[in-house]
Amino acid sequence: MTDSTEYVPPKVWKWDQESGGRFANINRPISGATHDKELPVGKHPLQLYSLATPNGVKVTVMLEELLAAGHSGAEYDAYLINIGEGEQFGSGFVDVNPNSKIPALLDRSTPEPTRVFESGSILLYLAEKFGAFLPTDPAQRTECLSWLFWQVGSAPYLGGGFGHFYSYAPYKMEYPINRFTMETKRQLDLLDKHLAKNRYMVGDAYTIADMAIWPWYGGVVKGAVYNAAEFLEADTYKNLIRWTDEIGERDAVKRGRMVNRGWGPEDEQVPERHDASDFDSKGL
Repeated sequence: MTDSTEYVPPKVWKWDQESGGRFANINRPISGATHDKELPVGKHPLQLYSLATPNGVKVTVMLEELLAAGHSGAEYDAYLINIGEGEQFGSGFVDVNPNSKIPALLDRSTPEPTRVFESGSILLYLAEKFGAFLPTDPAQRTECLSWLFWQVGSAPYLGGGFGHFYSYAPYKMEYPINRFTMETKRQLDLLDKHLAKNRYMVGDAYTIADMAIWPWYGGVVKGAVYNAAEFLEADTYKNLIRWTDEIGERDAVKRGRMVNRGWGPEDEQVPERHDASDFDSKGL
């Protein structure tokens, strides 16, 4: 430890100041809407309200892959939710996702509109709805779901743990950075060893497990998430990089990365998506 000043927690914690760091202005210890705002509704049955963070990209990649595979019922409207401005706390968004996190999906093709929130749940919902990217063989299906839920349980250590303290905390702290770097590298090593024996997460089958894991862990090893590739010695995870590059070359993945993106090079941004023509100027 480089700082010998020990923090002594109070007997009862009170929210009397911002936590500091990036996103501090939107963090609070209570749930629910902060303001009234209806969500826009487009022409397609599937309405997505999201942002092109790793969790958001999971879903847009899945939707674009479904469309590429010929599932016309997967046409969707995607609206950007600016989490930095607190749009996830609007009443309409909270009605679709009471947890106020992106992404959120509303399926209007059902007798009563079906809300689906949490990115892993959305992937599973769409896979079952369209019968795609989820193996039907019981053993392979179980393997796929095991890796899907591995990602759901592991990514908070990568994001809220390593990513927060390495990139977003108001100042660098040795203990949490060391703790979460160790766990992140363990996870990268796990994926690398698995992918040494498998083309995709479930053998030769490209599934929702790949779509869930790729935006987070592929993004980390390529430096697109947290700009920490050198710090993590990402180039040592050869099998993970091979898998990351192969998935990244898929046209549906390239499109999915652009949807609900409002930053970076302009030719990589599709802030709103309503049909395939929205990609015409992007060469896809």
